Amino acid sequence: MVKSFKSIASTSTDSGVQAHRIITQIVFTGSRVVGRAFLEAYRQASARSQYAQQATKAGGSSANNFASSGLTLDEACKILNVKPPTSGKANMEDVMERFKRLFDNNEPSKGGSFYLQSKVLRARERIELEVRQAAEKAEREAELKDGWKPKLFRDR
Repeated sequence: MVKSFKSIASTSTDSGVQAHRIITQIVFTGSRVVGRAFLEAYRQASARSQYAQQATKAGGSSANNFASSGLTLDEACKILNVKPPTSGKANMEDVMERFKRLFDNNEPSKGGSFYLQSKVLRARERIELEVRQAAEKAEREAELKDGWKPKLFRDR
């Protein structure tokens, strides 16, 4: 049962070829998976961009209808079950009361959902952003109407 040098050499080259094939398959399969993931991410980003453009064209009350939270104002109002702000004014006491109740009810340590809790938080932030932007816009318009009046601070 002594193997010749030729049979030992052929066995080592067969395993080298097999390793090369396996590594090649892993690289190709991995690159295919990564490519598909990038393609899907691009499709989702493109769809979201188109949706935001359509929402803005449809008469969104602010230029950036999604803001930073990814929620529209209508979605935020539906989550908290409040009326949308009219002319930039909302009942913030009602918003805060509903926010606190829903946020506490969805506490993960009490068996609630972290996902729902974060949605409630983002909804409150979105409504606050809308009210803040409307107030800033009204302030700018009032300043343009009355003229610019610099605030002077005197050293004491």
